[in-house]
Amino acid sequence: MKQFGIYLLIFGIGSVLLHFIGLEFRLLMWIETWGEEVGWAIRAAMVILGVILFVVGQSQEAAAGTGELPPNTPAS
Repeated sequence: MKQFGIYLLIFGIGSVLLHFIGLEFRLLMWIETWGEEVGWAIRAAMVILGVILFVVGQSQEAAAGTGELPPNTPAS
């Protein structure tokens, strides 16, 4: 989940930066077909969703790294 969040974040921010110089990722060229406002909404959603997925993935990794035993697991 964390890795997917990073990819969304990179593509979202990259798309914003490339838009200002008149370019776009080939994968995301369809964004502008519905108009500029919708394109910006999709870019913003990609960045926001990327941040959310990254934070959730980071917290899951931290919880898994605490060494807590699952319920009903005998200690060795």
